[in-house]
Amino acid sequence: MSKRVRRVDDLLWKSILEQTFSHFLQFMFPNADTEFDLSKPFDYLDKEFETLFPPQANGAGVRFVDKLVKVHLKQGGEQYVLCHIEVQSSKGKGDLAERMFQYYYKIYDRYKVPVTAIAILADGNKSYRPKVYIREFMSTKIRYDFNSYKILDQDEADLRANSNPFSVVVLTALLAILHKNITDEQLKDIKHDLYDEMMKRKMEKKTRQGLYDFLTYYVNFDNQQVLSIFESEIEDKIGRSNSMGTREYLLDKAEKQGIKVGIEKGKIEGKIELLKELGYSIVDVCKKLSLTEEQVKPYFTEA
Repeated sequence: MSKRVRRVDDLLWKSILEQTFSHFLQFMFPNADTEFDLSKPFDYLDKEFETLFPPQANGAGVRFVDKLVKVHLKQGGEQYVLCHIEVQSSKGKGDLAERMFQYYYKIYDRYKVPVTAIAILADGNKSYRPKVYIREFMSTKIRYDFNSYKILDQDEADLRANSNPFSVVVLTALLAILHKNITDEQLKDIKHDLYDEMMKRKMEKKTRQGLYDFLTYYVNFDNQQVLSIFESEIEDKIGRSNSMGTREYLLDKAEKQGIKVGIEKGKIEGKIELLKELGYSIVDVCKKLSLTEEQVKPYFTEA
């Protein structure tokens, strides 16, 4: 059985980081409650980040998830910290440490405020664990250390015992790494398990919806009909529809942020590809985009 491809990783990570950001800070930094003023809203500087680091025009290569977030400190006033988060699901060119350093000095040069950075490594390479960048020449040396969080290093039992909602995000990513070659039925069982873990934790409704989106779509089913079965079984668990709006949210997010799907394509083609990845049938896509079956069917034909 071939390894599954998580084609919408970046979009899901961007969404879940925003929907769980206070929990994320508390999960990653033990002193978050005393350092950060979590009562104040976070400012997501995605557009500003893109002006500093424009995305590649062709969208080729490994896709990284970059978030730049302004977080206020409890010291008050105008002092705040920029938390730079990068999620990487594969080793790529192995240049993460250098890029993290480039991000740091450009961000600091722009804002002149403290910066804390964290790289979430969601890859399956045990030996890949960048956490420092060093450059030296003729007695001149610079060293940049950053927070590095390797999901593969995490203990599954500890994550299950952690009441922080973000632990479910990490658990989802960890199980995706550990269980790549499984059947759709086995994957469905894992998603049910993750759903049950989510329901054990206290959180706001919006946060719970975000976690549901993440665990549902982080790894695709080979047969998209199994996705419909899973969603139906979840609806039976809670006695009502919970998944309506999940796909709508992700589609709207993709359109607003201008995220390309796959190879560079036109607007309609990109929407079709995204809807297909999110489990829509040909009929559903036709209804959603007001297209004919003849226009949509070629995108569902296996190469």
